[in-house]
Amino acid sequence: MIQLFKSDEWRIIEEGFNRQNNRFTESIFSLGNGHMGLRGFFEEGYSGDSLPGTYMAGIYYPDKTRVGWWKNGYPEFFAKVLNATNWIGVKIRINGEPLDLAKNQIRDFYRELDLKQGRLLRSFVLMGPGGQETRFEFTRFLSMAREQVAVINLRIKPLNHEAEISLTPYLDGGVVNQDANYDEVFWEVKAKEISPAAAWLTMETKKTGFWLTTAFASQLVGEEVVSKRPEETSVTEKFLGYHYSLKVAAGQEVNLEKIVVACTSRDFEAEELAAVTLKKLTEAQQQGGPRLFAEHQQAMAKLWESSDIIISGDVEAQQALRYNIFQLNQTYSGRDPRLNIGPKGFTGEKYGGSTYWDTEAFCFPFYLYTKPEVAKNLLYYRYLHLERAKENAAKLGLKGALYPMVTMDGQECHNEWEITFEEIHRNGAIAYAIYNYTNYTGDTSYLKEYGIEVLVELSRFWESRVSYNPRKGKYMILGVTGPNEYENNVNNNWYTNLMAAWTLEYTLASIKSITTDDPQRYQELQSKLKFTEKELAKWQDINQRIYYPYVSELEVFEQQDLFMDKELQPVTELAAEDLPLNKHWSWDRILRSCFIKQADVLQGIYFFPERFSPKEVTRNFDFYEPMTVHESSLSPSIYSIVASRIGYHEKAYELYLRTARLDLDNYNDDTDDGIHLTSMAGTWAAIVQGFAGVLVREETLHLDPYLPPNWKELCFQFVFRGRHLKVAINHDEVAIEQLSGAALELVVWNKKRQVSTASKAHFTRGN
Repeated sequence: MIQLFKSDEWRIIEEGFNRQNNRFTESIFSLGNGHMGLRGFFEEGYSGDSLPGTYMAGIYYPDKTRVGWWKNGYPEFFAKVLNATNWIGVKIRINGEPLDLAKNQIRDFYRELDLKQGRLLRSFVLMGPGGQETRFEFTRFLSMAREQVAVINLRIKPLNHEAEISLTPYLDGGVVNQDANYDEVFWEVKAKEISPAAAWLTMETKKTGFWLTTAFASQLVGEEVVSKRPEETSVTEKFLGYHYSLKVAAGQEVNLEKIVVACTSRDFEAEELAAVTLKKLTEAQQQGGPRLFAEHQQAMAKLWESSDIIISGDVEAQQALRYNIFQLNQTYSGRDPRLNIGPKGFTGEKYGGSTYWDTEAFCFPFYLYTKPEVAKNLLYYRYLHLERAKENAAKLGLKGALYPMVTMDGQECHNEWEITFEEIHRNGAIAYAIYNYTNYTGDTSYLKEYGIEVLVELSRFWESRVSYNPRKGKYMILGVTGPNEYENNVNNNWYTNLMAAWTLEYTLASIKSITTDDPQRYQELQSKLKFTEKELAKWQDINQRIYYPYVSELEVFEQQDLFMDKELQPVTELAAEDLPLNKHWSWDRILRSCFIKQADVLQGIYFFPERFSPKEVTRNFDFYEPMTVHESSLSPSIYSIVASRIGYHEKAYELYLRTARLDLDNYNDDTDDGIHLTSMAGTWAAIVQGFAGVLVREETLHLDPYLPPNWKELCFQFVFRGRHLKVAINHDEVAIEQLSGAALELVVWNKKRQVSTASKAHFTRGN
C-alpha cells in the first residue's frame, strides 16, 4: 500500500517526484471527458518507466485470439483499447539540453489534480549546470463543454540566468500499445497537413477502419514577445510539429498555449473529418484558452451539483470519494448510447473491451440516482446489442441471448475460457438493471418497449442452460464460474442459480403486467417473440424447482456444491507475504483454496435484501467475509453495504475506506496499469445505499442512515421519481429538502414521513 498524496478535500497533491512510482502516478493523474482521455504522462516525454496513453472512446482493434487448442465457440478476437495519436507532446530544450525528468536534477516538484475544476497542474525547478535554475509549470484540461477540445499551457521562467529555449509542440501518430502481441502497429496514416495556422493528422485503425483526425494550433506569448509564430516546422511520416526558439532573460516568463481538437469517424463522415476538425479548432481558437476554461468550469460545476457527496470530519474519506466521482464523470457522460463504462476508463490498456458486467452490477446505481436518463441509455446500449447476444448464445449451442462478459460491439471478445464460457451470471446482472431502473424510477417505458424483449431472450438462455436432475427433481446449472473467480468450472454456484431463477420470475411477472396494462403491446410482443404458454410454464417450473446448495448445520447458503469440502480457514491465518494471492500463489493452489476473490453469495444478498431475513444475512456475512481476500476491486463495496444493513458499522467503514482509497493508496499493488473505475461507483453506493441506507421497498423510498463516529455530517443530492432531493445526515437527525416534484411519502428510520416541494423537513431518530 502506498500513501503518497496529501489529504485535501478537493485536490490530489503530490509533492516530490519518485521515479519508482511513475506508472502509478500516471494512472492517478489521468483525465477524460467522455469522448477522449489520457494518462498523466509528461508533455515533454520521459525516458524512464512510463506507460504513455491517449485514448478515444469506442476506438478498438480486434486482435485475433491465439490459443494452443482452439475450442468451438471461442471468441474470435480480443478487443484492444488502442493508444491513439499523442497530442500533448512538447519537446523542450534549455540551453541545448533536452528536458527529461528521468535524468535531470530537479527540486520543488509539485503536481495537483484539481477535482473541482477538472484541471491538472505540474511544476518544478530544473537544476542546470553551474547552478542555473529554470521554473516550469504545465497545466492541461479536457473540456467538459466541448468534448473534442483540450488545452495545454506551458510556462517557463529562467530564475537566475538567461536561457536559450527551444520548444516543439507536436502531434505523433507513431504510437504503440504495450500489450501488442508482436509489436504490431495498429494505425496507418491517411492524410496530414501543416500550415502556419494549424497542423492536422488523420490516422486509420487497421481492420476496424476507424478514422481519427487530430489538429492543434499553438502560440507563444511572453513579456517581450506578445505573440510569436514558429520559425520552422517538422514533418515525418506520422509526426507534425512546430519549432520555436528564443532567448529569455532571467525573471521573464514565456507561455506556450496549445489548443487541440480530436474527432473520429464514429461521429462524423470520414471524408469530412479533417474539415470538421479544423472548423472546431478555429472555433476554439476564437474563444481562446481562458474562455474555454471558463466554459469547462461551468460544466464541471453542474456535474458536481448533481453528483457531489459532502463528508464533514473525515478528509481522507472525502478526498477519495470525490476522486472516484470525478473519474466516473470524466469517463462516461451518457450522451452516446453506443458507449459504455470500461473498467479502466481512459487510464490504461488492460482489460480489453469497453463493457463488462461491472456496468450493471456496480456502476448503474450511481447514474440511476443522479442522472436517470443516463441510466436509461445504459439499458438501451444492451438492447442495441441483443442480436449479437443471441449470436453469442447460438455459438455455444444454446437458445436465447448470452450477453458477453467483455465487449466493444456486442460480440464476446474475452480470451480466458473460464470467464468467456463460464461466467454466465452476467446475464443476471443485465436483467437486474432493467428491474432496478423500473423499480427505482417507476418508469415502465423501457421495460415495455425494449426490456421485455431482452428479458425473454435471457430467459430462453437460462431454460436451455439448466440441467434437470431426475434423482433430485431439481434443475441445476453445471460448469460455471461465479463472481468469485478463484473457483472455476463448479456446479451450482448459488449466486448464478439465484440470478437465473429470479430472471425467469421477473420475466413472467413483466409479461403478466404488460398483458394487463397494455394488451396491444402484449399482442405485438407475442407476434414478434413467439413465446408460448408451454414455454412460460417451463420457466415457471424451473423457477420453482431450481437447486440451491445449502449447509444445514450452519444455516448458510453454500457458494457451490463442493465448497464445504475445502479446507476452510480465515484470511487472518495467511502469512502477509502470501498476499495478494494472485501474485504469490499458483493458480492451481488458488482454485483449491477456500479463499474468495470478491462477493459471491453476498452479491446476491446485496441485490435482494428483501428476500433474506437479518439473521440469514448475518450468518452468511459471518461465514464468508473472513475467507474473502478482496483481491477484486469490486469486492469491498458490496461487503460494506451489506455490513451497514446488518449493523456492522465498524466493518462497513473499514471496507468503505478500502474501496474508496483502493487506487489512491494502491491497495492491491495493481494501479500501475490504470485505475479501477467500475469499483469507484461502488464507493458511491457504499455511502448512499450503505451509510445513508437508501432503498426502494414496495414502491416506497426508505432511508435508514447512520454515520461513522468520526463523521460530523453527510450531505448529498439524488433524484427519485421526478423529485430532486437534498439530504443532510448527522448522528441524530436527517434533514430532507425537496427541490422539485410532487409531495413525497417516504420511510425514515422505519417511520412514515412526508416532504413537499420547496420545503425542508427534519426527522430525529426515535421520533
